[in-house]
Formats: sequence, C-alpha cells, structure tokens
Amino acid sequence: MTQLPHPRAAWRIAFGALAVLALPAVHAAGYPEHPVTVVVPYPPGGGADIFGRAIANALQPGLKQTVLVENKPGAGGNIGMAYVARAKADGYTLGLGTIGTQTINQFLYSNMAFDPERDLVPIALVSTTPNVIAVSAKSPYKTVADVIKAAKQSPDKKLTYASPGIGSSVHLTGAYFEAMAGVTMLHVPFKGTSASLPAVAGGQVDLLFDNLPGALAQIKDGNLVRGVAVTSAARDPSVPGLPTVSESGLPGFDVTAWFALYAPRNTPGPVVEQLIAAARSGLQTQAIAANFATMGAKPGTLFGADLAAFETAERKKWGGLIKDQGIKAQ
Repeated sequence: MTQLPHPRAAWRIAFGALAVLALPAVHAAGYPEHPVTVVVPYPPGGGADIFGRAIANALQPGLKQTVLVENKPGAGGNIGMAYVARAKADGYTLGLGTIGTQTINQFLYSNMAFDPERDLVPIALVSTTPNVIAVSAKSPYKTVADVIKAAKQSPDKKLTYASPGIGSSVHLTGAYFEAMAGVTMLHVPFKGTSASLPAVAGGQVDLLFDNLPGALAQIKDGNLVRGVAVTSAARDPSVPGLPTVSESGLPGFDVTAWFALYAPRNTPGPVVEQLIAAARSGLQTQAIAANFATMGAKPGTLFGADLAAFETAERKKWGGLIKDQGIKAQ
C-alpha cells in the first residue's frame, strides 16, 4: 500500500509547487527593475531610428523606467534583429522591426540568422508611413511621368535609384515601381538615409526612394531635393501638394512602410502583456498622434496576435513580388 504523506508534509509540497508556479508572476511584478533597451537595426537619422526613439519615449510612462535606444545596423536590418532574437528573453532587450526585417528579408537572404516569425514576439505596431520618391532640386524630372519616360528612353544607361539598404520597404518600393511602370532601373543601396539623400542631392544618383519621415524635412526645404510623389493610396497631410504615384500615372500603386516592436521568443507572458499595455497607452496619446502627423506618419493600432496576423498577410504580398521579379540581395 502506498503511504500517504503526513498532512503537514503534503501542505509543504503543495505550497512549494505553488511558489514555483508563481515565480513568473513575481518576476513580472518586479519588471522592469532597470532600463530597457530598444535596438534599432538601422543607422541613426532614418525612419526606423525616428520611430525607435518615439516608441522608447512612449514606453517610459507605462513601464515607469528609462528606455534607451541602441543602433545596430547592417545586412538590411538583419544584424540588429538577430541580436534581439538571441538576447535574454527577460523583456530588457527589444527590437524595432520593420516591413523589411519582418516580412521581406527572409525572401531575399538565404543565410538569415533568425526566423522573424518564430524567434520574435510581436508587441506593437509603432507606426505606418508612406514612402516617397524624390530627386535632386536640380533634376529635370518633376513628375512620375518624367521618370518613366526617361527610364524607357535610355535602356542602355539605366536610371539609378538610391535606398537606405537592401531588403527595406524602400528597396521593394523601387522594384514594385519598376514592375508596374514596365521599366528597369539600377538599385544603389546605401547605409541609411544620411548617406543616400546626399548622393541624390549631389546628382550622383538619379532618384531617391525613402520613408517619408526620413526625407520630409529636406523635401519641405526644397534646396537640396524635390519630392516627386508619395507611394500611399492617398496624399499625405504633411505634404498635401505632393501627388501619389497612383494619381500620377500608375493606378493602384500603394505601398506603406511600417515599424513594429518585438521581444525575443520565450519572453514571459506577463512581461509581454506589460509591454503591450505600455505601448498601447503610449501610442494612443494625442502628443504621439500630433508628433507623427508632422512626420507623415500615423501611430500603429495593432498589438500582439493582431500584429502577427498582419505580418502573415504582408509576407504573402512581398514574398510573391520578390519571387515574381527575381529580386535577390546584392
């Protein structure tokens, strides 16, 4: 016959089991006990950097803790997000993923060091923004029609377009533009907007494809670069005089870039929920909405599982384009 433990011993066993089960909750209750870091996988100055710093500031009131930003650029954002995927899953290292790192790069790179769907936990869609096509202020191209005409007239000397890097939504916007316009151009990737914009302004590259926030100030100033069109379906209130690509001769053209916050896989559920709550409250403030509007962006409204579902649809869209166009990382 099996001997039952003494009632007092049984109570101790049960209490011990409950204590073990309670450990994650206790950990979450103390989180965060020191500063949290948001890794931005692109250089300073571009759209990703802008929104990485915006979400870091937005998280601080809800977390009641300092949130720092660290730039880790390279390989189209893969280096920084791989770093996040390998980080300790305790909620102290987060990543600012993009349409590129989360839904495009896996179709371009054969040696990805992380799986964006499996290795990262979606927290919050931070923002959405159009991309923009711009040229040097001295360029003869003033409209999308001008660009298409020039591309078709000189097939032997291809028009060049700059982007902040291979695999970004900006790079794919250029490829999408080529496909819809029936032209072939030469993609010239740079390490961020801080490098690509001067090359276009100086005339070394014909066109700039960029996230609108990264180039907005220079477009509004007009001394170095001139906006040609935005890539979204509707005009953006920050540059109401700038037409869409769709209304400029390519009906149906619609590309919107996005940026989102992620944690490493196996981050405790209570910590994830705390991060989602902090991001949700921070992104819903009038101050964030007003600030983003001046940059040609909107705060995100998707969190957790809803963001994951959105990503799935985006992978289908961009994976198909990359395969159809035969686009590869250069």
